[in-house]
Amino acid sequence: MLSAGLLRRSAGLPPAKPSELNLDLKLSFQRDAPARLFWGVLQLLTSMGQTALAGGSSSTRTSPALYSDLSCPEGLEELLSAPPPDLGVQRRHGWNPKDCSENIEVKEGGLCFERRPVAQSTDGARGKRGYSRGLHAWEISWPPEQRGTHAVVGVATAFAPLQADHYAALLGSNSESWGWDIGRGKLYHQSKKPEAPQYPAGSQGEQLEVPERLMVVLDMEEGTLGYAVGGTYLGPAFRGLKGRTLYPAVSAVWVQCQVRIHYLGERRAEPHSLLHLSRLCVRHALGDTWLGQVSSLPLPPTMKQYLLYQ
Repeated sequence: MLSAGLLRRSAGLPPAKPSELNLDLKLSFQRDAPARLFWGVLQLLTSMGQTALAGGSSSTRTSPALYSDLSCPEGLEELLSAPPPDLGVQRRHGWNPKDCSENIEVKEGGLCFERRPVAQSTDGARGKRGYSRGLHAWEISWPPEQRGTHAVVGVATAFAPLQADHYAALLGSNSESWGWDIGRGKLYHQSKKPEAPQYPAGSQGEQLEVPERLMVVLDMEEGTLGYAVGGTYLGPAFRGLKGRTLYPAVSAVWVQCQVRIHYLGERRAEPHSLLHLSRLCVRHALGDTWLGQVSSLPLPPTMKQYLLYQ
């Protein structure tokens, strides 16, 4: 899982286990009454022992706890552990029916688009919202059998073209867009050359098989774009994106392919309260398996609701 050190670094705290917090932090908790209660819960959880907290050895579903790569953007675990945005928010961050190729039909208020059956055309779509600050993540759902020869997922500025009169990796073919061809495993930016870099970089010629769902992680504080597949963050694909406003984007060639977008949330780089930091520590101590059993803990209902972001 994402290390406690990574989580604490994202919050501006020194790397330490909950039971090893330094004295200054302990005193801070003692001065804050709500956080003091969480400090007691932390001590209780620690005393329960590693075996009791561990429960099962692993979970098969994709979850924030499975993102093990240390190059994960700081704050990704926190972003994914928060309640998912409601349907209204997802639609506001969905595909833009006014900002896509004429050969694309946006459906479900922006949650999905379908490419019309047009030959010798590459067609793209851009999201409704552009991002210039913060950490953002969204999921793209694209069935493998609907990808064809050029299926590219990434980001674009408001100036990137969204249609070409031939089959191509349109996203990433110019200076206004960045894309990962999930069929070829190539990264494109201002490039139409076949020797584009392979992603992930350590694949040594072995092409990664990308499942139907993949996550896009855009960190505008660090200026990086990366991807996660099957619960594993693959590392930064592109750097140097600071100072721009970037929109989710894809380009497609397959007749009547359907591509869905699911916005997962945002995390801004700003200080957090001790109460919120203690919640993160408790959730980390519980782990993904035991977090679903918070309701059975001998805690006040208000605290249980706070732990579960309710």
